[in-house]
Amino acid sequence: MIVLSYVQLKPLLKARRFDTTPSTTTQITPDLGLTTVVAALDDEGIHFPTGERLTWEDAEAIAESETGCFALEDGTIRKIQVFSETTNRQCVLMPTSGAPTLLIAGFPMHRIKGIDPYADTLNKIKAARPSGQVLDTSMGLGYTAIRAARTSDYVITIELDPAVVEIASQNPWSSELFSNPKIERRIGDSFDEVETFDDETFTCVIHDPPTIQLAGDMYSGEFYRSLYRVIQPRGRLFHYIGDLGSPSVSRVARGVIERLKTVGFQSIKKHPDAYGVVALK
Repeated sequence: MIVLSYVQLKPLLKARRFDTTPSTTTQITPDLGLTTVVAALDDEGIHFPTGERLTWEDAEAIAESETGCFALEDGTIRKIQVFSETTNRQCVLMPTSGAPTLLIAGFPMHRIKGIDPYADTLNKIKAARPSGQVLDTSMGLGYTAIRAARTSDYVITIELDPAVVEIASQNPWSSELFSNPKIERRIGDSFDEVETFDDETFTCVIHDPPTIQLAGDMYSGEFYRSLYRVIQPRGRLFHYIGDLGSPSVSRVARGVIERLKTVGFQSIKKHPDAYGVVALK
């Protein structure tokens, strides 16, 4: 399956409009920037080495959508989106200049202002320093689990919404989530799933929940107590909160830190670049 967005097609279409001697070939990425291939161009459209063809009409349609990624299969384009029966919200794969993000009900699930989602993930991983057995409480598109698996023995990642898993399965940047044997995916509510783990199972927990307005229970003392139970002694918890320089997020962070201390976490330090805090057991 080829996946394209306006990021790839706008420059190509612009060059074609203004080029008096149009080229017969072009370099283009068939997977949102991960790799590049040479495609043939003619009056009908773009011909990929795999045999797929994108008509100029469909290329224009993709280029006009700045919030959607499109799959090209059997000469037909399809916007990568799924309506969630779990949340009653539309989930859409949204392009950026780098890795795509997940758009839920019109809101991006990653930082995209001044940074792309993959670079944002690297900041979180740098703060968390995952190793050994890792728990990722919020899978999303799986970038955190994928990067954590590079330095860890095993990663369990939990996702509440099957619609998000469906989107991730069509995202080229998420492919390792489904192929890496070191990553185990679970569908369910993290609040409940954590209760199924034995004491002191994980060396590191990466907790990247939705906002407190959408997932208040994942910011609760009860949930933090469960995380404390499943982390090994001297283990690390990374908790994404948001822009710690924002007054509203700063208030949330104060409450988070107080509740983490109450359940037993120590040496809690802010990591502004990663928009979160790290705590030790």
